[in-house]
Amino acid sequence: MFAALRLIGLAAVIVLAVLAGAWLAKHIGAFVLAYLTWALVGLWGLFTIFTFYFFRDPDPMVPTGPKLVIAPGHGKVDAIGTTTEPEYMGGECQRLSIFLSVIDVHVQNAPVTGRVAYVKHTPGQYLSALKSESAQFNENVLIGLQSAEPFGEKIGVRLIAGVIARRIVPWVGENDTVQRGERISLIQFGSRVDVYLPKRAQIKVNLGDRVAGGETVIAAFD
Repeated sequence: MFAALRLIGLAAVIVLAVLAGAWLAKHIGAFVLAYLTWALVGLWGLFTIFTFYFFRDPDPMVPTGPKLVIAPGHGKVDAIGTTTEPEYMGGECQRLSIFLSVIDVHVQNAPVTGRVAYVKHTPGQYLSALKSESAQFNENVLIGLQSAEPFGEKIGVRLIAGVIARRIVPWVGENDTVQRGERISLIQFGSRVDVYLPKRAQIKVNLGDRVAGGETVIAAFD
């Protein structure tokens, strides 16, 4: 008898739960349809506009001068100095770091004409890309380019993920040939791009400057 009562009680609880769920769904659905329909449609429209804006991919006006290095990414220069990059540069070099906010273009461009000599993906954390030292800890992809002019010079481009940017999409592989300004990758949402240059390269930008990928000259070999 006790077992039968338990089954009857359990069935009653299930029936009441289904009825309560149906009642809530009916009234919540009526409220959404009556008061929130256009608000939800509006939010979807804003999201659609932002998504198209974020993934915009303008054609750069690539400078044509000799021995130039152009910005691989759009954003703000917030670090210039010397560092040690052993993986591709092979030691001490110059580093220029560009922070990309969520409203910047997130397609990257080849800084020089040349050959892709090195590509390495390194898993890591997703710390805020606002910090220039995030390159030490965050997931990143290092692309090493061997310049055609001056011939054989090494240029490194490190694509760095951030708190929101959790996907790096390189569009080139080792031994590919790229032209200055050619699209080479995409980082989704806010992120950072580091550029490694030989010590003899002459930096042409200053801290705080905003640069345009594929257009702004950031360095030159005089």
